[in-house]
Amino acid sequence: MKDNNKQFEKMTKTPVKRLINTLAVPTIISMMITIFYNLADTYFVSKISVSASGATGIIFSLMGIIQAFSFMFGHGSGSCVSRRLGAKDIEAASTYCSTGFFLSLIFGITLLALGLIFINPLMKLLGSTDTIFPYAKAYGIYILIAAPAMSASFTMNNLLRFEGMASLATIGLTIGAVLNIALDPIFIFTLDMGISGAGLATAISQYLGMAILLSMFIRDKTQCKISLKYFSTNPRVAWDIVATGAPSLARQGLNSVSTMIMNVQAAPYGDACIAAMSVSAKCMMLIFSVCLGIGQGFQPVCSFNYGAKLYDRVREAVKYTWKMCTGVTAALSGVMFALAPTVVALFRNEAEVVTIGTAAVRFSCVALCFLPTVMMANMSFQSIGRTGPAFFLACAQNGLFFIPLVLILPHFIGVTGIEMAQPLGYVISSGIALPYLLSFIKQLKINQ
Repeated sequence: MKDNNKQFEKMTKTPVKRLINTLAVPTIISMMITIFYNLADTYFVSKISVSASGATGIIFSLMGIIQAFSFMFGHGSGSCVSRRLGAKDIEAASTYCSTGFFLSLIFGITLLALGLIFINPLMKLLGSTDTIFPYAKAYGIYILIAAPAMSASFTMNNLLRFEGMASLATIGLTIGAVLNIALDPIFIFTLDMGISGAGLATAISQYLGMAILLSMFIRDKTQCKISLKYFSTNPRVAWDIVATGAPSLARQGLNSVSTMIMNVQAAPYGDACIAAMSVSAKCMMLIFSVCLGIGQGFQPVCSFNYGAKLYDRVREAVKYTWKMCTGVTAALSGVMFALAPTVVALFRNEAEVVTIGTAAVRFSCVALCFLPTVMMANMSFQSIGRTGPAFFLACAQNGLFFIPLVLILPHFIGVTGIEMAQPLGYVISSGIALPYLLSFIKQLKINQ
């Protein structure tokens, strides 16, 4: 078993900036690898047809739903684990770890069963047009088969991060992603499986990744254990996990819902519009994943030190991460803004796709500079178990702003309204989040 005292010293004594950077780097790498193989799927599938390319945007919403619930279990149990490790209560930490894992696995199995039973209405609900539907269904079947592995893997990845072992989390994701990228062209083109090949490649890679991550907990590489003997039927434990993870569910879930609504709103403008917005979303995820990776390096530092009552370290971590995320996001957004037409054309070179996609990417690049403020406020409150503010801030961006904007704006400015809706949501929600974040920083100073 990992030396618990050594890990405690690392999380509470290492200089905050160095600790966050150490934890953020492997997390950024794993996030980039994840988005890269999502981009690889989009790239290879886009070579089939515009409708097939649009199908990746449809299924992206389904994968977002899986991710939303997985992050609820992973962030919820992970935050509880980290704070209890900070308080040196390893037995309780293992209880939350195992319970979070098995809840996520049960969710994945349930989604697999219900999704396959209701596959046709599900694809329509996600925004498929008549031409996109057969591609989305063929791809979606394999994503549903992969749902248990995806759910469990996302949860374990977050549990490892919250223990302060981000490098271990990277291993499973990296191997799975490399395998996915290697299998995509073989299954899609060499074996002539089309878009089904992309889905099969994803399913195989997800189950391999799950096995590798699970082995970390079984082979005594972690402080916490995943075992049925630690699985708790106490409703209080499940409630702590769900309540703490609810902001992640709201954030990711509303993101998926908003993507579905955006696909429905884009449908009247044709498959090219759906494809363009799908490509734009993937491009923005490339930048957002870096910002999110830095934030996820911050979360275990925040949770662990808050549990240890080292509020001065928490305050330093918040301020440093906020500044770094804002600077990095602004720099990457500037590069993407300049290269937008070229990047979009890599996926689909039709004039309409490039035009719509370029405008959407550039609107988003400007707005992404405001995103770190929202992210830091949300992550800070969730990491310390203050679920009320965290849940509200998680709902603000998509639930309060993006969804109404994407429903209203197209009636007045057409496709430009679809392109601008999410960027405007970023800007408005940052104005809501700023007072919360400043108040939290002030309170930490008082506590120290």
